[in-house]
Amino acid sequence: MKKEVKIYFVILALTALGLALSHDLFSNYFKDAYNVTTLQRGSIELPREFPGVLCFLLVAMLSFISDLKIAFIAQVLAFAGVFVLGFVTPSFLWMLFFLFINSMGMHLFLPLQDSIALSLVDKNRVGKRMGQFKGTMTAFQMVGALIAFAGFKSGVFSFTGKIKHVFIISGVIFLVVAVLFLVLDRMINHRGIHHSKTRFVVRKEYSLYYVLVVMFGVQKQMMMVYAPWVLIELLHKKADTISMLYMAGSFAGIFFIPALGRWVDRFGVRKLLFADAISFIGVYFAYGFLVMGFTGGFFVMAGLPVLAAYLLFIVDRMSTQMAIIRIVYLKQIALTEKDITPTISLGISVDHVVSISCAVIAGWIWTKFGAHYLFFGVGALSFVNLWVAFRVKESRE
Repeated sequence: MKKEVKIYFVILALTALGLALSHDLFSNYFKDAYNVTTLQRGSIELPREFPGVLCFLLVAMLSFISDLKIAFIAQVLAFAGVFVLGFVTPSFLWMLFFLFINSMGMHLFLPLQDSIALSLVDKNRVGKRMGQFKGTMTAFQMVGALIAFAGFKSGVFSFTGKIKHVFIISGVIFLVVAVLFLVLDRMINHRGIHHSKTRFVVRKEYSLYYVLVVMFGVQKQMMMVYAPWVLIELLHKKADTISMLYMAGSFAGIFFIPALGRWVDRFGVRKLLFADAISFIGVYFAYGFLVMGFTGGFFVMAGLPVLAAYLLFIVDRMSTQMAIIRIVYLKQIALTEKDITPTISLGISVDHVVSISCAVIAGWIWTKFGAHYLFFGVGALSFVNLWVAFRVKESRE
């Protein structure tokens, strides 16, 4: 294994650890520190996800420097935003500002994470190596969830005190990752990671990829915001429980995601897209029936129904990890390697426009009509993924 690939494994591992100690706990932070309502929780997604809308423009504006230097800037922003929140509990508006800074860094890194990975892997081992990259991140998400669980359970971590130690640790990790990107950039110098010179790419050949990212924008909000909110708002679960579930999902993902990478190489993208679509449809309809049972009084908020909610949460996390299939699909259909970074960036911007819209609308549906209608609606929309799977032509490679 090349030395730069080993360093990139370390970078992805630390990034996942930092995210597990900040991003994965934000819902509990909003509830404990600011006591937000469901409608406010949906509205918070505007400043938190808006950097994703700007992602394509930012990557295009910074295309005169290497992907690794952009990644360094991204990690510094992620550090700055969460590190400040670790030391103070500012007013709600100032909290949103620092959240925006942190989110800007995370979203700027998103397209680079996959494009850098693709540039480092051998062409005949794309699925396997991407699965290993994602599996490494999942393993360290589990480590981060374990640290968070132990910290909140013991009282070392808290969102109600002045100092948020968990956010400070997360910030330091992001800063270390930024330094590693400088090291990697110096090591590769002029022979490695490509410069993305294409400032704007929209091609009809990528239309099905765009449909997939739009659907991911819808489904991502359910996974990131409203699936945890079922546990936090309806079942009154705290950060230690959420961390435990993230830990369980990550543990399963350690084995699932590398296997998924091998399955992509073995069975092809089209078959895996069918599995992806069916998993989303099943999970969200099951969530809808379960939530309807909780809110209607048909299920007690203890015992087997709660265990079912935990299981769905874990399966939902694993379903979202199947995003690797979209990346391999894009790799297969890309007309040129230079299209990959700007196309991923555009996809992230599109999925975040959808995410922001869905977050506000979903909060209104939850409040006005009931949470189960929200999950049933997304389950029905997920049939679009099934339609895409039927349209995709299997690569001959």
